[in-house]
Amino acid sequence: MATPHNEAQKGDYAEAVLLPGDPLRAKWIAETFLTDVRCVNTVRNAFGYTGRFAGRPVSVQATGMGEPSVAIYVHELINEYGVKTLIRVGTCGGLSDKVKLRDVIIAATASSDSAMNRDVFGPWQFSPAADFALVRAAADRAAQRGLTWHVGGVASTDVFYHPAGSTVYDPLAAHGVLAVEMETHALYTLANRFAARALTVCTVTDSLVTGERIAAEERQSSLTEMTELALEVATAP
Repeated sequence: MATPHNEAQKGDYAEAVLLPGDPLRAKWIAETFLTDVRCVNTVRNAFGYTGRFAGRPVSVQATGMGEPSVAIYVHELINEYGVKTLIRVGTCGGLSDKVKLRDVIIAATASSDSAMNRDVFGPWQFSPAADFALVRAAADRAAQRGLTWHVGGVASTDVFYHPAGSTVYDPLAAHGVLAVEMETHALYTLANRFAARALTVCTVTDSLVTGERIAAEERQSSLTEMTELALEVATAP
């Protein structure tokens, strides 16, 4: 069952998978939070792992950065490996003054400047949405944990260094978009296309409003809280 991007065999992935962009973060998640861990993919150093969290099976697969990269792994996880639930865990930049550093963003929908879907939808501007049950579960658990969290839209951009600077996001912020990242639009599009469940949970590590950034040591503790939240949601009965 191996693909050009994945050496895993049928049954190597659990039905629920966490999707960090960074391969080393995938390794960290597997080694820090999971038991009975085994590595199932090393192709292109996009590490994939399967283990257990609180006794329940779960996998972690690195996706790289950007919509084209995440789209490859999501397409194959759903269609080749039978994955049913996909939760992106990552970082984002805050676009609203309501969003502070270390806040958790639970993405209900995703705007995008990508051209990936334009040939598919013609005149329509498709807005893919997260699975509502996952959104509700994440919000409930974030509240129980005492985290500061927000549910709303994010923007997935193809361009990290915009020539226009942060002002390019002004129309989005004016319409309530909370944060910017680079993958969620593709994740949600494919999950909707193939009847899977998907969610993005991100930690705000910098603010495009104030210019503030999280220090390295704070970043790690914030990602720990977010990862535990995502694992609880992914493995809930």
